[in-house]
Amino acid sequence: MKFLRSLFFLLIFNLSYLSIPASEIEVGIDEKLGNYIPMEAVFQTSKGDTVSLKDIVDKPFLLALVYYECPGICSPLLTELSWVVDKVQLEPLEDFNVITISFDPRETPEVAAKWKKNYFNSIRRNFPDEAWTFLTGDSLNIAKVTEAVGFYYKPTQDDFLHAGALIAISPEGKISRYIFGSTYNPFDVKMALIDAGSGKTNPTVAKVLQFCFSYDPDGRSYTLNITRIIGSIMMIIVGVFLTVLLIKKRKDSKN
Repeated sequence: MKFLRSLFFLLIFNLSYLSIPASEIEVGIDEKLGNYIPMEAVFQTSKGDTVSLKDIVDKPFLLALVYYECPGICSPLLTELSWVVDKVQLEPLEDFNVITISFDPRETPEVAAKWKKNYFNSIRRNFPDEAWTFLTGDSLNIAKVTEAVGFYYKPTQDDFLHAGALIAISPEGKISRYIFGSTYNPFDVKMALIDAGSGKTNPTVAKVLQFCFSYDPDGRSYTLNITRIIGSIMMIIVGVFLTVLLIKKRKDSKN
């Protein structure tokens, strides 16, 4: 059952995402392996200090683009990130760092500080405060980073529609690897950081993007985006139908 579910998501992704030109992607991630992020981009830390990325980066690091008050995927993504950095067999601050940037320019250092405390409390190992930086910024600097890494998102009333992923980046700002979704394997994360430290780039074979669910504040629950699911299923059905027609046509031509 788990295999069929994974296959189903892979089919949806391959049919509905890979076929879309990068220039037309409204929501999702377009890999920019080998590109460099703007290290001169300026943000505010959870302590209210103004820093550029080059001020806080001297090790390979994991970049998570989220918004802290997100009612959807961001919370489980950051919870999983705090779990995986607790388990990964590398030393924080010595071997790697983590940077979280809010892509919502309305969020403040105070909001970042609240959520940093929340996720740090779940880490059991000795994890220095400087090893994981929570940042907020203005729309201009946010756009510099999101465009550089190919992260596309869309405002929807008070929330955002967006994908979830971690990005492994070298100390020089070179994009090395994308880890899609909101569940991570400590070994995969370790290898991604090691590759980033050596400046290697590795394309992702299985690209299963997870998107924010819609949030129902009255029912305090998450709801599936039925339109997106039906659209994806229809694309699969059309793909299967065209394949059957092609096979039948080939058989008829041989006869």
